[in-house]
Amino acid sequence: MTGIRTWMKSHPNLWEFILFNVLSNVATVVNFVVVWLCTGFVFRSFSQTPFRFLIFNYTNVEQDLGLGGFLSFLTATALAQAVNFFVQKNFVFRSNAAFSQAVPKYICLAVLLVIGSAALPAYSQSFFGKLGLPQAVTPTLANVVNIVVQVAVSYPAMKFWIMPGKA
Repeated sequence: MTGIRTWMKSHPNLWEFILFNVLSNVATVVNFVVVWLCTGFVFRSFSQTPFRFLIFNYTNVEQDLGLGGFLSFLTATALAQAVNFFVQKNFVFRSNAAFSQAVPKYICLAVLLVIGSAALPAYSQSFFGKLGLPQAVTPTLANVVNIVVQVAVSYPAMKFWIMPGKA
């Protein structure tokens, strides 16, 4: 245990990134559970309804689950981001940033992530469908793509802008 603590102290930035990713799994679990519940039950009745608005293109209902897919990804991402805010602020960055200042910035980031995460699955599911993968797995694979994109955007935004560490 002493070796691990020594390594953590000598590599604080790498440890923080690892912790960010490990604890992001709390939000990831929320995200997957909500996607599965929403695509399987909550918004299932909308899965044959094509949906297109601005950058959101869920018109290939056989691959992207139409309006049901859009609403599922939107709901899952929004709930996961709410959970992620508290986990990252309190356990990863241990930020003393004022809640009243951090929340509006995080909301801006979350809106960007939610819009991207609601738009991207229609394209990634179509891509996976064209690869011949079954429709049953394309929402899960699209979710994996979403999560990778979210990490690439959210880690630096949170670390340096929204919840910088204690000064």
